[in-house]
Amino acid sequence: MDMTRRRFEELVSDALDTIPPELTAAMDNVVVLVADRHETEPDLLGLYEGVALTERSSSYGGVLPDRITIYQDAILDICADEDDVVQEVAVTVVHEVAHHFGIDEETLHELGWG
Repeated sequence: MDMTRRRFEELVSDALDTIPPELTAAMDNVVVLVADRHETEPDLLGLYEGVALTERSSSYGGVLPDRITIYQDAILDICADEDDVVQEVAVTVVHEVAHHFGIDEETLHELGWG
């Protein structure tokens, strides 16, 4: 599967738009990025790096934004067509945003967002 970075970024943006407004309004100090691949785990589809909202204390402050990275090439590798990419981007974005809210891998798998 081949796709331009611009189109892929549009799909990431579209996926973020599907998250309920009350949740996106609660997202704090986080940026969503697109990259080709993770350096050491090339099959990784997405990654959340930061301090989850549930783990922040009153001493949290003055830090760089948390990062959600969606890995374009890894997602394209497992998709047959654009419909597959749309679905996988949506699942990956929701999965990584959930980590920002403190939801762990086990819970995400139980909820079907694994």
